[in-house]
Amino acid sequence: MKLPRYRRLLHFSRTVVTIGFAVAMAAPTASDAAEIRILTTRAMNHVLTELAGAFQRTSEHKITLILAPPNEIKNRIVNGEIVDVVMSGSNAINDLVEEGKVASADRLILARVGMGVAVRARAAKPDISSVEAFRRTLLAAKSIVYTDPATGGASGIHFEKVLDRLGIAKEIKAKSILNAQPATTPSAEIVARGDAELGIQLISEIVSVPGAELLGALPGDLQAMNVIFAGVVTTAREADAARRLFSFLRSPDAANVIKAAGMEPGS
Repeated sequence: MKLPRYRRLLHFSRTVVTIGFAVAMAAPTASDAAEIRILTTRAMNHVLTELAGAFQRTSEHKITLILAPPNEIKNRIVNGEIVDVVMSGSNAINDLVEEGKVASADRLILARVGMGVAVRARAAKPDISSVEAFRRTLLAAKSIVYTDPATGGASGIHFEKVLDRLGIAKEIKAKSILNAQPATTPSAEIVARGDAELGIQLISEIVSVPGAELLGALPGDLQAMNVIFAGVVTTAREADAARRLFSFLRSPDAANVIKAAGMEPGS
């Protein structure tokens, strides 16, 4: 027997498209709706973009993302930029806590993400299954792009340590492109357009780029997990709405989106 229309709608509301039905029942009125301004690295960009619509439907609050490289984020907050939430690596957020720009109680771990290798979609898939195979693939590649360590990007800083450990820093740097604009142009995008053969970047920043593919994670103990923190800025205009966003980001449905982006949900 065909279900009544209201039952079909109820069934639909339980899908991932509508996250947090119980929260939606207590959603604010339009006059209470807030714009939550988030200053963040690109690592969480895809996840936040995916979840923004669902969060707005359940809370009526709007998310506005402001992308910046890690070394800019701390300085912009210290210099008084008005945002509600800051998202970055542990060093930047912990420093902001120490400087009184983020309250310790308003800090949480959003996700953990490892580093990966990007190739152009449908390109050859070289072997990176072991440390030695990865070394050979790097040496054989015609060009490699990675985040300029001067921007503070965790992937670029760690990759140069990997090159030193493998003893091939001179050879690889001679044919590498240093991406100085990771907030606006992910390294995987440079690979996707054919300007580099391989890209080294956080996995979450590879899987969301059209035209690029994740070849795989850095093998063995060459891997390093980047911990992404979030904090409510002490000068936030929409602190309550920001804390509601944090609760939403800890929900099971949000965790599924985080996992789909190649990340591990935080605590």
